[in-house]
Amino acid sequence: MELMRLGPAGREKPAVRHEGAVYDLSGVTADIDGVFLAAGGIATVRQALAARSLPELADAELLRVGAPVARPGAVVCVGQNYAAHAAETGDPPPSTPIIFFKHPNTVVGPDDEVVIPPTAEKVDWEVELAVVIGRRASYLSSHEEALGCVAGYAVSNDVSERDFQLHRSGGQWSKGKCCPTFNPLGPVLVPAENIGDPQGLRLYSTVNGEARQDSSTADMVFGVAEIIRHLSQYMTLEPGDVVNTGTPQGVALSGRFPYLRAGDTMTIGIEGLGEQRQTVVSH
Repeated sequence: MELMRLGPAGREKPAVRHEGAVYDLSGVTADIDGVFLAAGGIATVRQALAARSLPELADAELLRVGAPVARPGAVVCVGQNYAAHAAETGDPPPSTPIIFFKHPNTVVGPDDEVVIPPTAEKVDWEVELAVVIGRRASYLSSHEEALGCVAGYAVSNDVSERDFQLHRSGGQWSKGKCCPTFNPLGPVLVPAENIGDPQGLRLYSTVNGEARQDSSTADMVFGVAEIIRHLSQYMTLEPGDVVNTGTPQGVALSGRFPYLRAGDTMTIGIEGLGEQRQTVVSH
């Protein structure tokens, strides 16, 4: 079962892909968002699939794929959360999660164009496991509680402009993270119960067909459960919020690869969660 949002930007329809077919969820919910998730929407969709009461979307393959969750209230990110990635940036693994934010309006569809800002020179890719929150998370005391607040998982590309992030930032990272189109998300939201352990997923990226990243979420410094538990001590995560959990080694910041240029194509994927593909364009 994979939740999707299909159609033109700003007018996406909620849908579910199940056993090779795509079904319209418009009769179940207006959208896949925090309200839907908080109300037990995933269970409702399972019931509708079991009852075979959903109409099929025959033209689904012709529709644009949007981000699988609408209007996240927050996009919270974890930095340097893979030891090898920390090493390639010249830093030791962090002793506590490094947290920064992306503006929620950076979230776009998984195959939408990524736009290079006018003065940007160092635009970078970052494949990440995105966690979508399904239940309010505040002052959680255990990993079990933390995982109980997870609605599902998706592929995320935490696009970054490294000069903005590191040299024009004043000590914060968000200037390099918040440009328009800098967070392609999707193609699908897979419910947590369909994934099981999130710490054994292969994630990878290519640029123009050449391998860049190839790793596993097993290499995270802080796993999903600890990230959510930790965040809940400092902020309240709400249903529909997105948590980007960090990227493995193999980014342009390492010095091993050139930064992105107009015309480049990124392919970003995670085992069991699908694949996204973006073309880079100039502003």
